[in-house]
Amino acid sequence: MAQTAKKTSERPAQVMVVQSGNEIAATAAKQINYHIMGYYPITPSTEVAETLDSMKAEGEHTIRMIPGDGEHGAAGICFGASTAGGRVFNATSANGLLFAFEQLPVQSGERFPMVFNIVTRAVSGPLDIRGDHSDIMFAMNTGWITLMAADAQAVYDMNIMAPKIGEDMSVRLPVFVAFDGFFTSHQKRRVEIFADDQVVQEFLGPFVPTVTSVDPRKPVTIGPYMNDPDQINNKKQQADAIVRSYDVIKRVFAEYEALSGRHYDLVESYRMDDAEAALFILNSAAETAKEAVDALRKKGLKVGLVRPNVIRPFPIGEVRAILKNVKGLVVADRQDNFGAYGGAMAIEVKAALQGVKGNATQVAARVYGTGGKEFFVEDAEAMLHEALEIAKAGEVKVPYAYFGANPGDPSYQPPKAFDPITEADASGLIRVETTPEGKMEVKGNILRNLTERPKRIGPGHGACPGCGIFVNMNTFMKGIEGHVVILFHTGCGMVVTTGYPYTAHKITYIHNLFQNGAATLSGVVEMFEERKSRGEIPKDEKITFVMVTGDGGHDIGMGPSIGAAMRNHRMIICEYDNQGYQNTGSQLSFTVPLGQSTSTSNYGPYQHGKATHHKDTAQIFAACHVPYVCTVAESNPRDMIRKAAKAQKYADEGLVFVKMISMCPLAWKTEERISSQIIQASVDCCFFPLYEVEHGITTINYDPEEKGKKVPVTEWLKYMGKTKHMLKPDCKPELDRFQAEVDRRWVRLKELHKNPLL
Repeated sequence: MAQTAKKTSERPAQVMVVQSGNEIAATAAKQINYHIMGYYPITPSTEVAETLDSMKAEGEHTIRMIPGDGEHGAAGICFGASTAGGRVFNATSANGLLFAFEQLPVQSGERFPMVFNIVTRAVSGPLDIRGDHSDIMFAMNTGWITLMAADAQAVYDMNIMAPKIGEDMSVRLPVFVAFDGFFTSHQKRRVEIFADDQVVQEFLGPFVPTVTSVDPRKPVTIGPYMNDPDQINNKKQQADAIVRSYDVIKRVFAEYEALSGRHYDLVESYRMDDAEAALFILNSAAETAKEAVDALRKKGLKVGLVRPNVIRPFPIGEVRAILKNVKGLVVADRQDNFGAYGGAMAIEVKAALQGVKGNATQVAARVYGTGGKEFFVEDAEAMLHEALEIAKAGEVKVPYAYFGANPGDPSYQPPKAFDPITEADASGLIRVETTPEGKMEVKGNILRNLTERPKRIGPGHGACPGCGIFVNMNTFMKGIEGHVVILFHTGCGMVVTTGYPYTAHKITYIHNLFQNGAATLSGVVEMFEERKSRGEIPKDEKITFVMVTGDGGHDIGMGPSIGAAMRNHRMIICEYDNQGYQNTGSQLSFTVPLGQSTSTSNYGPYQHGKATHHKDTAQIFAACHVPYVCTVAESNPRDMIRKAAKAQKYADEGLVFVKMISMCPLAWKTEERISSQIIQASVDCCFFPLYEVEHGITTINYDPEEKGKKVPVTEWLKYMGKTKHMLKPDCKPELDRFQAEVDRRWVRLKELHKNPLL
């Protein structure tokens, strides 16, 4: 925690606000008024972009906010923007940071400063969204300066200091500001901020680029190919720059103290003056550990605490000075460097103490709190007692261990969740026949009979009432005969069905992250075929492979899905389109229609919802020339089941793509009881037309014009809270543009239907 110096009359006015770590990071970014924020939503960092977008809708800043197609794309946006001579900002967590990883050394190696908030979180797998430090520790060696913010006040202060540090002409490096996911990011705290944004902007001064990619009078080459010795020379210059940042950080910390009254050291020590035993720990856990230090001090035990505010560059001198009289030290890491016998900080501290003449500090590495496991005062006391025992014994008996982990019973066998669905249970009701004209015709599509077919996804899931995912998937699966293996992208459908140790899936289920599900299932399909060809699996074994994506999964996952289509694997991709990143709180995805409001495309006087039209994934996959593409809606169940049967048959030839419009009452801000009415309105207004594309030939399956049921888009929009603002007079331009685009796409689809060669 920052130490507050005595206030003076010369200091600019500050006010107290109550905000979470995410909110205060956004407040700092707003006051800086960055030129660009490239971003992509991921828990628990998403609120940073959400808060900034809601501010933008009200005209509080002019940051140009650019949603990426994934974290890798967002990082590319940020790198490109930083080459063009302005201030750049981003925020992410966990696998989002790892997905962006390739760009991190590009950003630092080419010496373009920016600020990147890392709201620390457990890295998959298995998937865990709670806070630990496994993400930021992966990034320690990417050449970025790394500041560690222990509380919301530090999040604000470090975000303001970070640009000044990274932009210094002797440094020119990007800066991470890392704070604990959920512990700091979501807890409301009192924070002092500058009352006037201009104070922050004057403290930083204008951005001064060294080179810019947008000055045609001074053309430059950025990112050239390098051979030896140029590459090693470049890396030596980069290494020298981060070493120089040590003095710059100290200077900026001092300048900020003069401005704000808050003091930061590179390393904070707590009651270390005469400590014989100590705990070295990062961020929010250190605040808990201070209580343990105080409790043991009352008992006369000489213990203390060490917490760095900066870990890159690693403050070797400060660590050595603070620990010079310590005999027993426990270094607690909220992550593990597997196989290195300690987390990143344990390894850094041990390395710092090497070469110190007469050093007697004995160090034990402890891994704690991974996956968001709570850290209590009693835990800190136990670690400090370990440090005291080490000091007394003069040796470390257990150099490396996990703290608070349950090893489990290796003989335990989890109970079987469901009896397997047999091929007989799931077969025999539906037949797909080929007509003399070569078309497929589905027989046996009788809803009453199909209700007896066992559901492949059981009722024991935790989805919101009215969620369209399981209505769609269970209806679609009624048209699939025999054995099925299913893969879910990360998203609501995955989270609510597989909360360990439970599952709602009665069939084999696989999970992989948004961006790579199609590639993963491709590997499964091809291994299945290869093992059949080698005689390891019966040659007549039949499995239908289905990937389920949604919640924006065909933004970040579009590339791998198109790759699977180009390879034409025998599989079905089902996209439940609920028009947003609903799993992370209803942020903008590219399937969100024009003008609609999400938590990162807010409606306000300065912004009228999403600024671009919705992505037509069905047409994208049709352009891949796969055997079969179709759209389905829960309001037309027989049509959906018929297309499911055809999809299974076409999957014998190659990849099939199925797009489902999927109700999300929570994000759409409507009642679940009228879901079928809302979905049908989307079909009748031709926003979501029902059609299929068989080997390039388009057939409209439901024409509301022919049935006299076609309605304007307002008949759909009026049902949903997320779109009611579009009926206001100030949104008439957006409404007109949306209606025109829906009409244009419908006319085009009718032409495709009329002309088989198109």
